[in-house]
Amino acid sequence: MIKAGIVGGAGYTGGEVMRLLLRHSDVDLRFVRSTSHAGKPVTDVHRDCYGQTDICFSNAAENDADIIFLCKGHGESRKYISENTFSSATRIVDLSQDFRHSGENTPGERKFIYGLPELNREKIRASSNIANPGCFATCIQLSLLPLAATHQIRSDINVSATTGSTGAGQGFSSTSHYSWRSNNHGAYKMFSHQHQKEILASISSLQTFPYEINFIPQRGAFTRGIYCVSYLSGNYDENTVRQQYEDFYKDHPFVHIVPFDVDVKQVLNTNNCYISVSTVKNKLIISAVIDNLLKGAAGQAVQNMNLLFGLEETAGLKLKPAAY
Repeated sequence: MIKAGIVGGAGYTGGEVMRLLLRHSDVDLRFVRSTSHAGKPVTDVHRDCYGQTDICFSNAAENDADIIFLCKGHGESRKYISENTFSSATRIVDLSQDFRHSGENTPGERKFIYGLPELNREKIRASSNIANPGCFATCIQLSLLPLAATHQIRSDINVSATTGSTGAGQGFSSTSHYSWRSNNHGAYKMFSHQHQKEILASISSLQTFPYEINFIPQRGAFTRGIYCVSYLSGNYDENTVRQQYEDFYKDHPFVHIVPFDVDVKQVLNTNNCYISVSTVKNKLIISAVIDNLLKGAAGQAVQNMNLLFGLEETAGLKLKPAAY
């Protein structure tokens, strides 16, 4: 059994990691840490887990684990690693953006591998420390990797993507209140979202990329999921491109090239990404959907854990979607 711990277990992503690990047949969840809820049962916060676990939130630095999932805010993971001592055998999966970019200094000389399995599966298997990708970054990269791998991006890429309210985390802001989200829709951080840097790095690792990624992130009036449409100019044959996508993802269990228009509800509560490909005039259009809390965060983190420990990649992640 893999001894696992979660740091920052009271938030959305920490709670989702906990839910997955409690049902993972190869994992013994040893601790869930939260400074704000220390000593309280985890079910005081995650009430849907009542009857499934007796674990209480801890506040001590319980680092006796085979793997630790860091589900803290951005900037906090680096601080936590600097202030605590870990066994050299302890693996770390960080769900913040602290270690996603190459060349950044890591405390204790730990080297983090960018944890997008569809791009870096073998590097992940050989690593000990994983920087889990961002949710928008995951959906957009999965939309574009097959094109970049065949050097077929020949223009700027235009991306419009909408996320649910859980993408903003559990902290309160003016745009996370129900009164703002309900019956509303808006854009933010246009052309300046922090996930653009990791998207550009992945695309540039596969092909020369002298173009722009014009990304407009948006907030939707729903709780979870990402709906993403990317398009670029060029003379593309739709059937040829679709076959290239199917070939690229044929050995990746969570990415599916589908023959229908995608929507968010098709992938909710799963680790799946659905992608549809189409052409209109001289535009290639790639539509993709994921659950931002699963394939965009906790599910991908567990997928990375499976790779780190040589388990079946889908272990603990054969989840039922919410179809209705």
